[in-house]
Parts: sequence; structure tokens; C-alpha cells
Amino acid sequence: MTQPVPADRREAEAWFLAHGLPYFVDPIREQVRRRLSRARLLSVALAGLLLAVPAGIAVAWWNEPSAGISVGITVLVAVAAVYAGRALRVHLIATWALRQTLASLGLLFPLATRALPMLLLFVTFLFINTEVWMVASALDGGILWGAVMLFAALAVGFLVVRLTEEVDRLDDEVGRDELGDDADVVGLQRTNLVLVLLITQAFQVLLLSLAVFAFFLVFGAVAMDEKVLEAWIGEPLNYPWDIRPVSRELVQVSTFLAAFSGLYFAVYAVTDENYRREFFTEVLGELEQALRVRVRYLLGPRG
Repeated sequence: MTQPVPADRREAEAWFLAHGLPYFVDPIREQVRRRLSRARLLSVALAGLLLAVPAGIAVAWWNEPSAGISVGITVLVAVAAVYAGRALRVHLIATWALRQTLASLGLLFPLATRALPMLLLFVTFLFINTEVWMVASALDGGILWGAVMLFAALAVGFLVVRLTEEVDRLDDEVGRDELGDDADVVGLQRTNLVLVLLITQAFQVLLLSLAVFAFFLVFGAVAMDEKVLEAWIGEPLNYPWDIRPVSRELVQVSTFLAAFSGLYFAVYAVTDENYRREFFTEVLGELEQALRVRVRYLLGPRG
């Protein structure tokens, strides 16, 4: 059901901010465009390197080189995330996306019931496989975290490509004859819509990945015999937290398989026709309302 369109620019700006669309507000969009200048991004990258390189060297000296590399990359990502969150107003998009994720858990459950059976059948076979335990348990913390970030990067890259296509398709279907050329979304506004979808999907994938991680943690603690696992990996299990039977090896194998499952969920979510139809039907309504508000914002009286 279409909501009433805000009557003036001030109300429209408040609506945009409340719905995770800050780049639809002209002053904010111009501010963000300045903050995306080459000079500003270069200074952020330099600040990130000044923090990441010493941190990586310190961890590599204290622990091992792979851990240092992973920490350095993590610090760089964290600096970029902080800058995007505050300076680029992505925190507004993430806040709305989190609310939308919690509100659409009803859609998430059918997705899980369709995706999880085949996935769990496959990854459970891997979980009780000797080679997987040998490989995953032998990974040091840095390499394991690097593998998790690699899976996450692949998932994000796939989602960006597919969700950009969805935004273009939805933009074409949203009633161009009624709204006219003002319905076109380009530049940062188009980026805003993609970010809304991307962050919403990322939250959903994270929830499902955490569910898989918890499942294998419990399954491994209950069903996997300690002597069998020690025979598989060729050494005694390590219990750094003194919580038996949750070993470091069990946590590492569960983390690795959960990260792989997250990548699978990301691909499945945007290729499953039932989920796409249900999820993007809601998104279509939000997009149509956003474009109506944008037309009023561009053409209406200044308030």
C-alpha cells in the first residue's frame, strides 16, 4: 500500500533519512560527493596505512606473518568502514537495513528452509570428513581470518553485480509513464539504492552464517568423539578456553564452513526465484515510494 507523499522538501528530506536514503537529499549528496574526492580518499587511505602497517608488523613480530597480514588488512577495512559510516552517512543506510532485516525475518525463514537442507547435507559431509579437519584445524588464525574475508569479499562482489542489475530493472518497472523522467535514479542516488539492498542482504547472510556456525559447534561438541578427532588431526585437541568439548579445532572448522555457507547463501538469495519475487516485491514498493517522494522533493515547494 502506497504511503502518503510528504508535502514539502523538509518532510521529504526527513522521509529519505528515515528510510536509509541520505543520498537523495541534495545537501547531503553534495557533501558526500566532496568527501569522495580523490584527495580526500587518498588521505583516508594514507591514514589507514599509517595505522595498518605498524599494527600488522607488531602482530607479525609477536605472532606470525600471516596473522600480521590479516590484521593489517582488517585495520584498513575498519578505517574505510568508519569513514564510510560517519563521513559518507552509511550508518543511516545500515540502521534502516538492520530494521528491514529484522522486519523481514518471515522471508528469511522460507529462504533458510529451502537453502539449508541441501547446504547442510553437503557441509555436514565435509564436517565429518578427515581431510577437512586436517586442513581447517591446521590453519593459523591469520590464514583462517584471511579465508573468511576472502569468502566475504566474493559474496559482496557477487551481490553488488546482481543487485545493481536488480536496481536497474526495478527502476525500469516502477512506473516511468506516470512519474516521467524525474523517476530516473543515477549517480550517488543509484549507489544509495544498491547499498540499501547490499547491506540488507549482508545482514541476512550474516544471520544465516551464524546459525550454521552455532549448528556445527553444537553438533561437533555432541557427536564428534575426541579420540576420533585426535586420530584425524594427528595431535591432541587444544582447549584454550577450558570449555570441553569445544576445542580450538572445532571452532576453526565451524568458522570455515560457516564462512563458506555465507558465500553459498549470498549466491542463493539473489538466484532463488521465489525469494527474489517475495523480497523484491517489497523492495519495489519502497523504491516506487522513494521515487514519488523524490519527484515531490525536486518539483514541490521549498519548506
